Amino acid sequence: MSRYLLKLSGEALIGQYDHGIDHKVLNNISSDIVSVVNKGHELAIVVGGGNIFRGARLAQTGIDRVTGDNIGMLSTIINSLAIQDSIEKNGVECRVMSAVRINQIAEDYIRRRAIRHLEKGRIIIFAAGTGNPFFTTDTAASLRAIEINADMMLKATKVDGVFDKDPKIFNDAKIFKTITYSEVIQKELKVMDTTAMVLCKENSIPLRIFNVTMKNSISKVIVDESIGTKVTT
Repeated sequence: MSRYLLKLSGEALIGQYDHGIDHKVLNNISSDIVSVVNKGHELAIVVGGGNIFRGARLAQTGIDRVTGDNIGMLSTIINSLAIQDSIEKNGVECRVMSAVRINQIAEDYIRRRAIRHLEKGRIIIFAAGTGNPFFTTDTAASLRAIEINADMMLKATKVDGVFDKDPKIFNDAKIFKTITYSEVIQKELKVMDTTAMVLCKENSIPLRIFNVTMKNSISKVIVDESIGTKVTT
């Protein structure tokens, strides 16, 4: 049995729309997540809120940055509740644990309780980032992965892994099958923000970057090391 922390971007839920949640995509991702747990693994999730609001982008419009980030944190709670509902409709218990108090719809994040949920076979969704402005959900995912003693962090993206340059712009972009955190930072590759990468590096949490738009990609990346890019210390 292994314990994983899955980082999902809010944009992964958009599907065919410009914003919001595509329920077909939501169900496909949730079904794949459930299949991982049904194979005996433990899984926690951190989801972004960029499909609804992104705090840094709101700040560019003149809204106070702290207020914008608070709005972004609430967006992650919306996504977390949607994923929870979809997961439970696929037959597995799921708990949303929030870094900000919102007790009528989510549990407070308590580390020991989170680990206990995982040990009981429940899926956990960590909502509201770290509960603080100026920290990304990538950083929140790295922090939670460390706190729950995850064996690996999985980062779902819309590209096949880590490339030497943007594959959406350059046809000759080359994928790295393995790379170190130091190389990622040195080459300034856009994998995660630097704070998130340093947290993983200093705590020896391996990271795998993969394309979530592929069918059953979450369950496949766990068993097939040829998928995506592995980032190590």
